[in-house]
Amino acid sequence: MTVRHLDVRRGSYHDSVTLMQVSRTVGDVDGVEAALVAMATELNLDFLPALGFDAGAVEAGPNDLLIAVRAGSDDALAQALQALEAALTSSRRPSADTWGGEPPPRTTGDAVTATGARLALVSTPGEHAFVESLDALRAGANVMIFSDNVPLEAERRLKDEAAARGLLVMGPDCGTAIVAGVGLGFANVVRNGPVGIVAASGTGAQQLTCLLDDAGIGISHVLGVGGRDLSAAVGGASTVAALRALDADPATELIVVLSKPPAPEVATRIEALAGELATPVVLGLLRPDGDDLTAVAGRVIEAAGGTAEPPAAWPVPDRAPRAGHLRGLFAGGTLASEALALAVRELGPVASNLHLEGATPLDGTSAARHVIVDLGEDEFTRGRPHPMIDPSLRLERLADETARDDTAVLLLDVVLGHGAHPDPAGDLVPAIEAAVARGIHVVVSLCGSAGDPQDRDRQASSLAGAGASVHLSNAEAAREAIRLTRGARP
Repeated sequence: MTVRHLDVRRGSYHDSVTLMQVSRTVGDVDGVEAALVAMATELNLDFLPALGFDAGAVEAGPNDLLIAVRAGSDDALAQALQALEAALTSSRRPSADTWGGEPPPRTTGDAVTATGARLALVSTPGEHAFVESLDALRAGANVMIFSDNVPLEAERRLKDEAAARGLLVMGPDCGTAIVAGVGLGFANVVRNGPVGIVAASGTGAQQLTCLLDDAGIGISHVLGVGGRDLSAAVGGASTVAALRALDADPATELIVVLSKPPAPEVATRIEALAGELATPVVLGLLRPDGDDLTAVAGRVIEAAGGTAEPPAAWPVPDRAPRAGHLRGLFAGGTLASEALALAVRELGPVASNLHLEGATPLDGTSAARHVIVDLGEDEFTRGRPHPMIDPSLRLERLADETARDDTAVLLLDVVLGHGAHPDPAGDLVPAIEAAVARGIHVVVSLCGSAGDPQDRDRQASSLAGAGASVHLSNAEAAREAIRLTRGARP
């Protein structure tokens, strides 16, 4: 028996990060088949049919809270709604030191003015991020825009405004930052130190900071600029501002610029600026024929006076190869792009939802070919939590790929740190064991630091114990998966 609950709460606003966590809490209740707790934006309403609800029956707007739960029994639904209320109550409980004080500010700009904050984090639905970000900039704060689905024109206007005011816009779709040792969004626990990073890629920055931390190299700041910043349309506006800010920072002795392939004219501009700064700059402008993230980390370690060593791995004994294809299911966009570039170079055309030379569009016919998918792309995250928070979408895809007779190798990334799933190995182990039992090789790229709350080495041991080959280097994980695929019988 399937039971459904659909509710709209008028004028009940919660930020998107909070609602991602609430959705996951409700979805984890035994017997719950699907759960969506989100603001009733057009994008989120469009997601209702996939959950088995009639979107046309809902009258709601972006300021209303939408709750949709599908469960296998009345008892499961009751427990889910109880968990929902507890999670929402916890998220809005006032702190003890504000009870009876002045009412909280009603706008972002007022909050900046009242607190003197120098940085505002915006995590509203993408279509509303522009107004809040502009309000913060005009009040004198730098802005980190966690929101995705922000229109390109809005990004350009915000960055023009920031440049005119001598401020920095991080994002949109900036999932990772570290400011003066404080992690924002998805960030790993790494030591403080002299390296400042300007990153147009979130999981790329996480991979780099974790590899540096393992080598004993600390971080001063990670300033995310958003994946489109080095495009021709945006022109590297935030990258330029972040470079100048780090150059003026006495705690930063070495700067790294990290980006997926930039527009050629923007790359030329950034390279020229890097040569003008007083602080040395290492450029990690990732290109299909250039250094991978692990090689960039090695150059940074050497430039910082350390010695680069191969990142740790937890290999498993080789088994007889199975005929079939490589299937990569990623949560991190830059990690997926890196794996895709290596796979295209060695295996030929690979179907993907990422736009890279040599990749073919992901469509209904791609199931019979090599496939690498970024499940963190906007097309998968509309109306549901990011796969680094909620593993359900990837687990569904893993079950589908494991059931196929032409899957030879599964390549996965697991990203640890604050904001990420508290125990990703716990969810993945049964799926890995099922794949291994079918003769499928499983390779895992594990992105995390020794200090992360999930206990990286315990995660690695659990994944390896289930039969996966585990690597701290994403590039080496991809190469291992490619080697196994090439060894498969034709």
